[in-house]
Amino acid sequence: MSAAQCKLLRCFAYSVELLAVFVVQQTPGLLPEVYGARPTLVVPLALSIAMFEQEGVSLGFGLAGGLLIDFGLGHALGFHALLLGTACYFLSLLAANYFKNNLLTALLTSLAATPVLFALQWVFYYLLFGYGHAGLALVREYLPRAAYTFAFTPLFYYFNRAFAVLIRPEEDGST
Repeated sequence: MSAAQCKLLRCFAYSVELLAVFVVQQTPGLLPEVYGARPTLVVPLALSIAMFEQEGVSLGFGLAGGLLIDFGLGHALGFHALLLGTACYFLSLLAANYFKNNLLTALLTSLAATPVLFALQWVFYYLLFGYGHAGLALVREYLPRAAYTFAFTPLFYYFNRAFAVLIRPEEDGST
């Protein structure tokens, strides 16, 4: 298989995975709640795709995942798309040029990106609207969701690593 065909096949597989994970995320009662929090599974999925793909593909899946989050949460269309697209683009850039791509790196980058995403969500959708008890909302809703979301990072990392390793161009041994 050529490199372009492999990239197309991986993108198709990532798209099906993204839609399936979004359906799982949005189905009530399918995943158990932890301290009243449900995970936002699209975030670690998009970040793990960014670890293995080039910047353009990572940006596209970050935007698509962010739009799905916006649709699912009923928030302003494009907020999460902008944040997740930017995070995926820079993560892909860093993974390709500066980081060694392994589970530890995936955990550290997800540990940095996930709380920032949820903190910005708290600022823009809670704090700026002037709701009372903002600190309580952060501690009781947003931080548990961020932690529960982060917990899925190893699962998506290894699943997408399998795609990246198994769906690649065949190396031609003849010279």
